[in-house]
Amino acid sequence: MRSLAVFLLLLMAPGVASAGVHAGLFDAPSGQLGTPGWAGFLDGHFMIDSVAALLLACVLGAVIGYHPSTPRTVDTLEEADLPKVYIMYAFVGAVIGVTVREFGMVIGVVVFGIGGLIRFRTDAGNTRDTGRLIAVTLSGLTAGLGLPHFAVITTIFTFVMIFIFDSRPACLIKIDHLPEGRLAESAAIYRGVLEARGCKIISERKNFSKNRVELLFRLPRADTHDAVHAALCGVPPEVSGQIDWEID
Repeated sequence: MRSLAVFLLLLMAPGVASAGVHAGLFDAPSGQLGTPGWAGFLDGHFMIDSVAALLLACVLGAVIGYHPSTPRTVDTLEEADLPKVYIMYAFVGAVIGVTVREFGMVIGVVVFGIGGLIRFRTDAGNTRDTGRLIAVTLSGLTAGLGLPHFAVITTIFTFVMIFIFDSRPACLIKIDHLPEGRLAESAAIYRGVLEARGCKIISERKNFSKNRVELLFRLPRADTHDAVHAALCGVPPEVSGQIDWEID
């Protein structure tokens, strides 16, 4: 249904333009878009203005994503990564907005349509990967449309965001078969090991009926999964359990 709506919107665009609504947005002189090509790298005003717009979008997405109340409800890997998803989609929206503002509604509608098709018709695994796939598509599309300067800006932003987001991945460990009656003590010891390694604890859940504790945390930039796992395996046998990892 969503794909059909996008297709109908693309079909209606020429009709709207011919009716005189927002003349010039859909129709370019001689039927072609007046894109700047490689000369766009010399347009300092556009470069600064577009970078500022993308930065503002990312900041606004972060303000919403990292709301002070959010950590209280986070207990899964997907929820832990939602702030990053908000920032990525705010960035994608800004890219579409800049193309619409500077180069006409036709480009904006096409970009939006392709993004919608990718989002709802492509199995990218999760929302985070879908956002990255849309960002990559936008980079390629703007390059193909004769906007190499904006394609480079979009690619640099995407590269930096991925670098920052993946520097501290979210991890979930489930520790089963803990000693009967020592769940709280075991949980405190495991949590202490993680904090000593520089991990940031996001949430902790105890299941006394199953003698299980789940710890959701972020790995530090300078540490690895293997090193943290080795440290957790050093917990005294009398308070240890079976560790199962999930990494986003």
